[in-house]
Amino acid sequence: MVNILLQRTVPLPLDEAWRRVTQWRRHGEVVPLTRVSVVPPALTGPGTVVVARTGVGPLAFEDPMEVTVWQPPEDGAPGMCRLEKRGRVVLGWAELEVRPGPGGRARVVWREEIRIRLLPSLFDGVLRSSARYVFGRALNRLLRRP
Repeated sequence: MVNILLQRTVPLPLDEAWRRVTQWRRHGEVVPLTRVSVVPPALTGPGTVVVARTGVGPLAFEDPMEVTVWQPPEDGAPGMCRLEKRGRVVLGWAELEVRPGPGGRARVVWREEIRIRLLPSLFDGVLRSSARYVFGRALNRLLRRP
């Protein structure tokens, strides 16, 4: 099991930072070899399933995640979303939080616990490093793009 924590402070209002990190299909645009679908495709809320399919051809796997908490920021209060990983390969959870930061900026926090079924803990260091790199880069790109 691997835990990662990413934090960014950006010159955006809370609601715009929230919008950028919770537009699920955009995650597929910033994570290599990944396509994202959402069921139902309309508004997100508890029970929405976000499916990230990563890989090429027969070497691809799906990472279905169910939204279990959906609290968008409101009136300057923080927002938080929790996704529970429900797949056969990737297990764990992810939390995205947007809260007020210094100087009227938004503070974005991405927490994730990742377990890869049948992957020995010997590989936790490699998994942690690659997850921090891939998700950190994805978070930076999501927050930069309108």
